[in-house]
Order: sequence, then structure tokens, then C-alpha cells
Amino acid sequence: MADDGGTGARAHGRTPEPHPDLKGLDRLVGTWEVSGEARGRVTFEWMEGGFFLTQRVHLEHEGQEIKGVEIIGHEKPFGAEPSEEIRSRFYASTGDTLDYVYEMEGDALTIWAGGKGSPAYYRGTFGADGDTLTGAWHYPGGGGYETTSTRVG
Repeated sequence: MADDGGTGARAHGRTPEPHPDLKGLDRLVGTWEVSGEARGRVTFEWMEGGFFLTQRVHLEHEGQEIKGVEIIGHEKPFGAEPSEEIRSRFYASTGDTLDYVYEMEGDALTIWAGGKGSPAYYRGTFGADGDTLTGAWHYPGGGGYETTSTRVG
């Protein structure tokens, strides 16, 4: 029997549905030009079924080209309940894998590096038109960088 996302829906004859908090990530769907201290393009799209959002990244930061793919959603190991947090894993062309936690609250997007409450995080705010996202990565010890993303598609 197919897995049902931990909802018991299949056992009760219902089709499983994505967690409602994923709807907040709809604001990211599309292609964005990134400017500022990191430059390039990122594209977000839903995987079939709507349980996971993918991000394809092609950026340059501090002279290094970064390409990669990120899968964002509620983790659900086989036979277990889905994670309460929206988690992601980024796979980079450099061979690195990075874990994040996403939070949407109103017009604010926070992406925690590693886990919620981490001292390394991104916080951005969507503009009134929904087609700009301005924010910054913050690192322990005061480091970080600012970016502005503009939807182009």
C-alpha cells in the first residue's frame, strides 16, 4: 500500500494532502534574479503532488560559483510521522549538503541553517507586490551578506 504522509488517509480511502503550512511557500514559486553580495538566479517549483518544493540555484558569491538543488518540505521517514518543521536539504555542485528549516510568518521568510534557532539564518521580507524579497544572511560573530531577489518569471 502506498505511503500516505502519516495521515492515515489511504487506510480510510482518502487521498493524502500536503500539510497546509506549505501553502505559504507558494510565494516563492517562480524564477528570481538575485542581486547584492550574492548574484545569479534561483527557480522554485512544486514537485507533483505538492508535498515538496524544489529550488534550483545558480549563484556567484565571493568569487565562487554555486550550483545546486534544494528539496523543501516536511521530512517523513518511512513509517514515521512527518516532521513538524518545514525542512530542506541543499545539494551543491561543491559536494556539500546543507540542511535548513523554513518558516513563513506573514511577509517574513526565515531560513535557519541546520535547525530552528540557529545563530546562522536568513531573514527576508516580501515587498507589497510579492515580486521582491529583500533580506540578509546572518552568521555567528556578526558576519553575513545582503541580497535582493526579484521575480522574473
